Amino acid sequence: MSDNNRHRILVVDDEESLCEILKFNLTKEGYDVVTAYSAEEALALKLTDIDLVILDIMMGELSGFSFAKILKTREETSHIPIIFCSALDNESDKIKGLDMGADDYISKPYSVAEVMARVRSVLRRTSRPEREVEHNSESIIRFNTLEVNILNKRCFIDNQEIQLTRKEFDILELLLSNRGKILSREQIMKHVWREEVIVLDRTIDVNITRMRKKLKEYGNHIITRTGYGYGFEG
Repeated sequence: MSDNNRHRILVVDDEESLCEILKFNLTKEGYDVVTAYSAEEALALKLTDIDLVILDIMMGELSGFSFAKILKTREETSHIPIIFCSALDNESDKIKGLDMGADDYISKPYSVAEVMARVRSVLRRTSRPEREVEHNSESIIRFNTLEVNILNKRCFIDNQEIQLTRKEFDILELLLSNRGKILSREQIMKHVWREEVIVLDRTIDVNITRMRKKLKEYGNHIITRTGYGYGFEG
């Protein structure tokens, strides 16, 4: 969070009027707001001070999807939550945005009230370092050479860090905390996605498939029980 303990939000949209409308309303809500009219302009900012990005997709040479990918692949910015706001409103675009690690997706045209509500919801979920771990009281969960540090949100295999998205980490934490149990999609959704409005069944599958690949041999311990859900065996 920014130094003055107010959330700092970056709005990136090539429509200057939309940027100004969001900036005005977000400022009224008590947030610090920074605007950029292109992804290139946003990349020139000090992004490590940003607590949330509201991001358009169709912009200039560098799209919102490309900008989001850059954020998620850089260690110092991978934790920053993203809300896509776009005129692209078909299901495939929403799935692509959420699969990239976005925390929400709002279709244009939108109401300002809706954006404010989504912002509050995302910040509630992502701004709680002291969040109670629902199914595990330890700060570190270990399975052989796999280590998940709940406090600093990092994952290691053989002391080598594995880069997981926020959703992938939360799923892994949940499955490891309930090792030997099968958790339903509803249970995973409730724990990982909490109050989010847009959650597609396929989103869970995609996150788990991607996580299995990153975990290498440990990915084989994440099992699927068709019709029931997922679990971590071992």
